[in-house]
Amino acid sequence: MRNKVFAPKRQFSSRPSSVRNGSFRSHRNSRRADQAIDVSRFVNKAKESVKETPYVPVNKFADFPISGRLKNNIIEKGYSIPTPIQDQAIPEILKGRDLIGIANTGTGKTAAFLIPFINKALADRKEKTLIIAPTRELALQIQEEMNGFAGFMGIFSAICVGGANIRSQMSSLRHRPDFVVGTPGRLKDLVDRKFIKLSDYRNLVLDEADRMLDMGFLPDIKDLLSGLPADRQSVFFSATMPIEVERLISEFSRDPIKVSVKSGNTASSIDQDVVMVARGENKMDKLHDLLLGKGFDKVLIFGRTKYGVENLSVSLNKRGFKSVSIHGDKTQSNRQRALRMFKDGTVQIMVATDVAARGLDIPNVSHVINFDLPSTYEDYVHRIGRTGRADKKGNALTFIEGR
Repeated sequence: MRNKVFAPKRQFSSRPSSVRNGSFRSHRNSRRADQAIDVSRFVNKAKESVKETPYVPVNKFADFPISGRLKNNIIEKGYSIPTPIQDQAIPEILKGRDLIGIANTGTGKTAAFLIPFINKALADRKEKTLIIAPTRELALQIQEEMNGFAGFMGIFSAICVGGANIRSQMSSLRHRPDFVVGTPGRLKDLVDRKFIKLSDYRNLVLDEADRMLDMGFLPDIKDLLSGLPADRQSVFFSATMPIEVERLISEFSRDPIKVSVKSGNTASSIDQDVVMVARGENKMDKLHDLLLGKGFDKVLIFGRTKYGVENLSVSLNKRGFKSVSIHGDKTQSNRQRALRMFKDGTVQIMVATDVAARGLDIPNVSHVINFDLPSTYEDYVHRIGRTGRADKKGNALTFIEGR
């Protein structure tokens, strides 16, 4: 059966995909991944039975000076003890401080900014918040979590992302929502069409700020921020924060406090290794044999291009695996359907470009496989952060082709 499967020789281009409205835009200064990253950084054994000193939070959610109705919704979601980033960031945001929050993926950054800004909106309906995320999936995930916290309190939100019907988004904006969550390109489009009046927004959140500012979104971000009131509260959250990005953030904020609870570049619970592909060896066959191995129950595979990701998913399905794909050429409804099927276990494998590398909360991913090398080590960190979440052991494998 295997020799009947068509596997194109040029399945993956070395050029990065483009980004617009949540999909990737090429960057003229990007370097080939195999020139940029030391291969040894892809090998790191998970730490077995390492007992770290448990974090002792200063607060409980019941202690925060927030609305009783909001506290009830938090309790109904099953929250009682804040995570470290929530424990340290929420009090500062409630004080009105600008903030840079740095924490590993899967540590509750979203709730850390949603809770104080929902409380702000409850106290004063003029306190509208603009939340900017790099991908459609992350924006939708933020809105879903916000609806859980703000349920039955008359707090309304609009989602503004590319790949979805812009007319329905225009309609939701006419109701003057308390929160607007979106991707930079679509937000700028709606500003240009005069459906978003930036001067109305006194609060700003940039989620995955490093990604937003270093992958081609900077012009759109600057345009959006220039229209916001000077007297605003701005918070920036991410898992990585290079120095040059911090400098950019300093232009957009006022004396921000930095809260960092990051324990390292990668989670200690992720077993990282490489898969060597010798010259002349079939890379697709190597992946096929891997996926037949024990424990490959829920696998997220990353490729670099939309074309390559789609072809890889099709090839896997031809070989008898259940696979879906996510990339920038997919409609939003198809991307959400694929993500839902992967989350609920309808399919074993999801193949994706880096649109799935940031912020997405996908439970119980057993393996992340880098079929194509990431462009930067920061991208690698975010990719493998989809496994080994919630104190579970994860596995990350990176394909290295013989030179």
